[in-house]
Amino acid sequence: MRMSRTGQKDPVTREGVSVARPSWLRNPPRHVAIIMDGNGRWARKRHMPRIVGHRAGATAVRTIVTATRSWEIPYLTLYAFSWENWSRPRQEVDALMGLLEEYIDREIRTMMEREIRFFVVGDRARLPSSVRSKIAWAERETKDNGRMVLTLALSYSGREEIVRAVQRLAEDVQKDRLDPDQISETVFSQYLETSILPPPDLLIRTSGEVRISNFLLWQLAYTEMYFTPTLWPDFREEDFRQAIEDFQERRRRFGKADEDIEGLPG
Repeated sequence: MRMSRTGQKDPVTREGVSVARPSWLRNPPRHVAIIMDGNGRWARKRHMPRIVGHRAGATAVRTIVTATRSWEIPYLTLYAFSWENWSRPRQEVDALMGLLEEYIDREIRTMMEREIRFFVVGDRARLPSSVRSKIAWAERETKDNGRMVLTLALSYSGREEIVRAVQRLAEDVQKDRLDPDQISETVFSQYLETSILPPPDLLIRTSGEVRISNFLLWQLAYTEMYFTPTLWPDFREEDFRQAIEDFQERRRRFGKADEDIEGLPG
């Protein structure tokens, strides 16, 4: 395996693999992150319970994961349940946890067949024990899969992730395992839960909301943003393709002037 930017092994291996991407996929993102928003509104528009919207949203997850794998995009991160979502009614939270377990049981075979590694970030301590066990099992089963990493952000808060990283870093400094002078952006990134992942190239948010909602705050520093009014259960492969085609038309400067970017006139 190759080494990632954090010095850890890159979980996605591509050596010796012949990639036959669609012709329109000229310069795809390596890592796509999605804020899956709009399940409740989708259900409300149809005068249905919110859980029906969440079930429809789970179908959209399968569609987008399948497309991501088919297009040989190696990293997909989905914001499935935020830290703030714990404030929702207990019945809805319980139903969401049940849906998560169902999803893992239903999709584990596909993940194994298609060499998809399953990975979770977030505060697992707040999750029900059955969900924690199911996640741990799926991560163990898929840990050697090397063609794609599917990450779910569960009970996740970008601020809390940064705070926990600072706590771990401070402990290492206190125990003389780390010299403060060695601390850099790269070193700090190793203390984040997402240390095995490259930063997202593209963030997609559905439902028309235009904010990042405490998601991957450190990692999104130079991520391209794409917002769509489409509600998550209605987000199809063609919507995903449109977002990626839009991404491919952008000039990613990373703080540089146009004349410093290869291919642009001086």
